[in-house]
Amino acid sequence: MDKHYKIVCNLILGAALVTTGMGSALAQDKVKVGLMLPYTGTFAALGNNITNGFKQYVEENGGKLAGREVHYVVVDDESNPARATEIARRLVTRDKVDVLIGSVHSGVALAAARVAANTKTLMIVPNAGANEITGAQCSPYVFRSSFSAWQPSYAMGEALAKRGVKNVVTLAWKYSFGTESVEGFTEGFTKGGGKIVKDMSLPFPNVEFQPFLTEIAALKPDAVFVFFAGAGAAKFVSDYAAAGLKGSIPLYGPGFLSEDVAAMGGAGEGLQTTLHYADGLNTERDNAFRTAYAAAYKAQPDVYAVQGYDAAQMYHAGLKAANGDPAKLDAVIDGIRAATIDSPRGSFTLSKAHNPVQDIYLREVKDGKNAVVEVVSAGLEDPARGCSM
Repeated sequence: MDKHYKIVCNLILGAALVTTGMGSALAQDKVKVGLMLPYTGTFAALGNNITNGFKQYVEENGGKLAGREVHYVVVDDESNPARATEIARRLVTRDKVDVLIGSVHSGVALAAARVAANTKTLMIVPNAGANEITGAQCSPYVFRSSFSAWQPSYAMGEALAKRGVKNVVTLAWKYSFGTESVEGFTEGFTKGGGKIVKDMSLPFPNVEFQPFLTEIAALKPDAVFVFFAGAGAAKFVSDYAAAGLKGSIPLYGPGFLSEDVAAMGGAGEGLQTTLHYADGLNTERDNAFRTAYAAAYKAQPDVYAVQGYDAAQMYHAGLKAANGDPAKLDAVIDGIRAATIDSPRGSFTLSKAHNPVQDIYLREVKDGKNAVVEVVSAGLEDPARGCSM
């Protein structure tokens, strides 16, 4: 067995039932969920939080979705696009999962989404924001519980242009999500009259930032927009402050830049980002979610936990529409399409391309939290360029 591949089974009957054939009948009453997420490397914490959020929703429903017990098949995708097709095929053909939940890295998700579309397997993407997933590569079988790269970055571009910011340097990891984040920001920013002074990039997951920080200091832009996430984001923000840039050139980015506030120490204080979730929303729905998550996992939830939680909500809505039968795939898909998801982030619906239509918040790091400042784009819908559904 692949050392990175483990199957987590929820066994509730003993071997005696299996030998009588009752175990086989029981298995048919379960829904099989494939969790294809990173559990090692730069994005490990993100994968764990998505998993926690998904399982929290299931536990809130008595360990079931639409009356079906849940059997998890868990695989570490290592954020490695080169292995993604193989892993996704294994989950679909060998493990015969009813739904594929993955992934964080956009390159991994794009490969897995092609497998899902070709095999007519339902897939819900709980993070990866590559625009193509619900754009040119859109499929009736693929949904997203998160966002497109365009959404939070475009919103930040619009917001900075409205503030009168004129000249910006951009920097991101050079892979699909990083590139598309910068493109979304540039679209919103230049539409409002802003100018990109220089667009810089480095390979994923490189975190040698010093040459770029030296160049930013020399260029002296009005602001800097970046995309980094996970451990790389925490290091960049810390390095930016250590280079003496924090007090002279404001730093901005989509919210993934500041999700791991604790890892940045005081370097992140005052950092502003845009995202579809924030601390301090103070709604009944969000407060209940946060309380339950903290009790279950002894930690505060972040946007990744919310996206995992909502992936489970979306699948639950689809299963309910199919009377709990995952084999009735058309009914499951129609149920998700028609649903209004009662998310901790605020209620959202799905676009025709299967991407959330949602509010984007401006957040500011205050006392170790990504505190909500305001809604900068209400009900923002990704343009889904290239989607023919």
